[in-house]
Amino acid sequence: MLEVEGLHARYGQSHVLFDVSLRVERGEVVCLLGRNGAGKSTTLKSIIGVVPPAAGRVRFKGEDVTGREPFLLARLGIGYVPDDRRIFADLTVAENLDIAARPAAGGEGWTRERVFGLFPVLREKLGHKGGHLSGGEQKMLALARALVGNPELLLLDEPLEGLAPLLVRALAGQILRLKAAGLTVLLAEQNVGAALGVADRAYVIDDGRIRYHGTVADLKANDEVRRRYLLV
Repeated sequence: MLEVEGLHARYGQSHVLFDVSLRVERGEVVCLLGRNGAGKSTTLKSIIGVVPPAAGRVRFKGEDVTGREPFLLARLGIGYVPDDRRIFADLTVAENLDIAARPAAGGEGWTRERVFGLFPVLREKLGHKGGHLSGGEQKMLALARALVGNPELLLLDEPLEGLAPLLVRALAGQILRLKAAGLTVLLAEQNVGAALGVADRAYVIDDGRIRYHGTVADLKANDEVRRRYLLV
């Protein structure tokens, strides 16, 4: 579903991604692991067009979408949940969901009622402004907002960061439910244990370069890679 080939990215004069390549097959959860500043967020931003690639190619379902505007990629079926959530703080939960809603191409799709099945607390907070929600609730709202856009591919940037252990387990469980529902996910995450608990395959990035790729079982067995690049 997603193929990234030889991706380079820059912030001004700073070269931050170097020849990044990865693949995500339909129905997979693939995690991109790395320490803070390793290049995880920039990789997702380059895929979704927030940071236009300096070189390389991004293909979605075989179509070259390199550097397209984020709203065009959303229309094609790519959802994006940034690490800073970017919910509309002055809009209510209901308004945040309504502004992002997009009909499914076929079938029931992700409706407001369906996302309430994943995050019941949002039903209770429909009239609350986004800025008045807790950090965990804002993360739920950001994910729910992406889902009602009915993406085929979901890019999640650090969804577990800063959450209490109970919320980490709950949100990881919801990612597994999304996978069971047929959604394809690329998950950038520092929480190695939780990410490996939901993923099929893993990439490890460090200093803007992919250092390792393999199955979750292979990475769990590779102590050297985990110590060198993940500090675990």
